[in-house]
Amino acid sequence: MVKPIFYLAMWPYLLRMIMALGPLWNRGIYPYIHWHSRQAMLKAIGQATLHFDSRPALCQTLMTTSVKPVETRRLYQTIADQINTLIRHGSFQAGTRLPPERELAQQLGVSRPSLREALIALEIRGQVEIRMGSGVYVCEGSTEEPPLTSMGESPTELMQARAAIEGSVILLACTRLTPEGMARLQKSVESMRELIAAGRSPLEPDRQFHMTLAEIAGNSVLTRLVGELFDGRNDPIAAKVSGLAENITTWGVALSEHERILRTLEARDPIAAQAAIRSHLKASEERWVGGV
Repeated sequence: MVKPIFYLAMWPYLLRMIMALGPLWNRGIYPYIHWHSRQAMLKAIGQATLHFDSRPALCQTLMTTSVKPVETRRLYQTIADQINTLIRHGSFQAGTRLPPERELAQQLGVSRPSLREALIALEIRGQVEIRMGSGVYVCEGSTEEPPLTSMGESPTELMQARAAIEGSVILLACTRLTPEGMARLQKSVESMRELIAAGRSPLEPDRQFHMTLAEIAGNSVLTRLVGELFDGRNDPIAAKVSGLAENITTWGVALSEHERILRTLEARDPIAAQAAIRSHLKASEERWVGGV
C-alpha cells in the first residue's frame, strides 16, 4: 500500500513540473528535436541521391554487356531434346532403331504429328535417319549434340494458322469478287493443272492462287500475313516435310481441292467457300505430317 499512496502524493508536484516545462518545450526542447530530425532527413536524402546517381553507370555497364535474346522453344524442339537426352544417356544406342512411333509418342506423352516433326528435325541435324517403311535409326556420333535450335515454325501449326487466316480472308473475297479477280484465280488453277501434267511442281501458281484471294479481300495486312505464312514452307523443317510428302499424286489431290474452292467462289457461296479452303488446308496438313 506504500507505493500507490506515494505516487498519489507526488502527482500534484509532477503536474506543476509538466506545466512549468511548457514554455521551455516550445523554446528549446521541441526546436532541438525538430532540428536534429530535419538533419537526419537531409542526410538520408543525400545518400539516396548519391545511390541514384550511380544508376547511370550501372545502366551503361548493362548496355555495353552482350545480352543474348531468349529463344522461344517450339514443341518439336522440346521433344527433340527429350529424344536427344535419351540417346545421350544410352537408352537408344547408335545404329539401333527407335521404338515404333505410337509407342514412342506414348512414352513421351506427345502427339504423333509433333513427334514426327521432332524426328524430322533430328534427321536434318544428322542424329537420326528416317528409313521409309523400316523405321527411325540412331546415327553414329550423335551422343554429344547440344539442344536443338529452331528450324522454323511447326509445319502443323503453320497449316492451322493458314486455315484460321485464310478462312476469314475468303469470306471477304466472296463479297468483293469481280470478273477480273475470278479470271486471275482461274488462270492460277489452270497453270497448276498444266505443270502437274508436265510432271513439275505447281508451287508458284498455288501460291499465286492464295495471294490473289487475299488481294481480292482488299486488306493489305491480311495479304501480308497470307504471304508470310505460305512462305513459312521454306523454313528448314517445313521444306524437309514438304520434300518428303509432296509428289505428283499429292499435287493432283491439291489441284482438285483448288477446283472445289473455285466452284464455291463462282457460286458466290461464302460459307461453302470457307469450308472448302479450310478442308483443303487441313488435308494439306495431314499430307505433310501424316505422309512422313
